[in-house]
Amino acid sequence: MGAKSCERSKIGLLALLVYAACAPRFADAQSLCESCEVQVGLGGTYHYWGATGGVVVPVSVTWSENRYELGFVRVTTQQTLHEPGSRNERLMADPYWGVSLSRRWQLFERGPVRGFFGLGLAGKTRSDALSTTRWDFASQLGLRFRLPGNRVTGELTMRHWSNGGIRLPNHGQDFATLTIRFNPGLFGISQADQYPLDPTFNLDRSLAANSSGPERQPLP
Repeated sequence: MGAKSCERSKIGLLALLVYAACAPRFADAQSLCESCEVQVGLGGTYHYWGATGGVVVPVSVTWSENRYELGFVRVTTQQTLHEPGSRNERLMADPYWGVSLSRRWQLFERGPVRGFFGLGLAGKTRSDALSTTRWDFASQLGLRFRLPGNRVTGELTMRHWSNGGIRLPNHGQDFATLTIRFNPGLFGISQADQYPLDPTFNLDRSLAANSSGPERQPLP
């Protein structure tokens, strides 16, 4: 019963995070996803800075000026770990699907680069030697950057999913992702990428000036 109670608590906490993240937007009369950004990329798994062979395909959606992130990942290959003193490779995890919801905070800003960290919850489709639970705590530390021209925004992020030692074994899932912004125009743009209207520009006056000119003669 203790394990089931813990799983229910994590599900309840995830639902609370979703509500807290979305409630302000539901109350807004403007578009629900005015500041949404979709990012796609590629990543890899590691453990104690040693590669474990997992290839990660991430897709993430951020909103509210990147304060919140909903991420989806697909670990496409098996993860193995070299056993010290042996030539054997230990199977740690099979391919799986994962999802996470995180609240993020900015640490610093230096020109086109911003540092941030985030905390939240993560879930995956199967348990393994890295974590015996399917619901884990999620943490991240990353850099957000803009390339010259402000046409491309990317993020390099180190991520860790773990159940916090609630159930063992709990090595934790470590992976790094590199993603770039993909905005086909279906969503709004972030405030940093918006260009303010010149306050001296008067649209009504401009239209009136154009309409007061000589009438054009119709084509013969």
